[in-house]
Amino acid sequence: MKKTVTTLADGRELFYFDSGDGESRGGYVDRRPLDPMHRTAETRYDEAQGEWIAIAANRQNRTYKPPADQCPLCPSEGDRLTEIPAPDYEVAVFENRFPSLGGPDGGRCEVVCFTSEHDKSFAELTEPRAGLVLEAWTDRTAELLARPDVRQVYIFENRGEEIGVTLAHPHGQIYAFPYVSPKMDRAVTQAAAYRERTGRNLFEDIVGRESAAERVIEENEHWIAFTPYAARWPYEAHLYPKRRTPDFTALDDAQRAAFPSIYLSLLQRFDGLFPAPEGQPANRTPYISAWHQAPKRAPGAATEIALHAEIFTVRRAPGKLKYLAGAESGMGAFASDTTPESAALALRTAGR
Repeated sequence: MKKTVTTLADGRELFYFDSGDGESRGGYVDRRPLDPMHRTAETRYDEAQGEWIAIAANRQNRTYKPPADQCPLCPSEGDRLTEIPAPDYEVAVFENRFPSLGGPDGGRCEVVCFTSEHDKSFAELTEPRAGLVLEAWTDRTAELLARPDVRQVYIFENRGEEIGVTLAHPHGQIYAFPYVSPKMDRAVTQAAAYRERTGRNLFEDIVGRESAAERVIEENEHWIAFTPYAARWPYEAHLYPKRRTPDFTALDDAQRAAFPSIYLSLLQRFDGLFPAPEGQPANRTPYISAWHQAPKRAPGAATEIALHAEIFTVRRAPGKLKYLAGAESGMGAFASDTTPESAALALRTAGR
């Protein structure tokens, strides 16, 4: 992998990740007349819930559903200038122009572009390209965790307008939180209590139990995907390395080599769940792919938390969405519209 570091016109960092030793893309200059970046987001603590909240009023003016010929994530071409000054790229990562984090309280938000091809999706990438994305995720995890203002690195992809995506170009995001997020904080607490109660690791036992259950979707020598026993979403899959690691940086070569095939297959299974809408050549199921990694400065987290992805869709049936209404949004009390066992069966057979 070759990494090239450069800056955009407003001072934000941009990283190109390329396979092999091709030309350096750092020579392409951002020609846009941008004012210097001002990071104004702040964090506030909700005492009633014990949670941090990001206040980012600057995001009200972020780019919203531009037409394809004005996409800010495509390469720059002629006088059409974008966030990517180069005329082509493989994988590119840059500081978000409209971040939720990064003000005086710390943290950082980055955008990860998986390909320069506007109409592709992650599921349509080649295995080498998916492997390159993994290397980019690993690089950014290492650098961001090394920052003194960062406690947790969260990598995710939102796909589909039903999820709330405002840029159609295939991309994901990285949130480097200056605090431990509520869901991760609960996971650290649960894992610590489980260790004290049983003497074992919670996530290793979960993977062990699920590997023998009917909810397994697919597996290879180093990874396993399953629908969890207490799934919240109509169709949900968790993907774990079989040897527990705290984050991307701890994956070994064998785990890295085995990752692209199973991750691409899993995303393709989600796309195969429902028939394509009329007039579309292929179905693209809306989903969120959320990567959980151990935070730092949380007692026991590095030895107890397991790297894994939680992938889920808000679509519960053709033409029907799962809305988070009174119980889910108001109380965080989920009720699933399917059984995890039937969802796992659907994912096992989707597109096959």
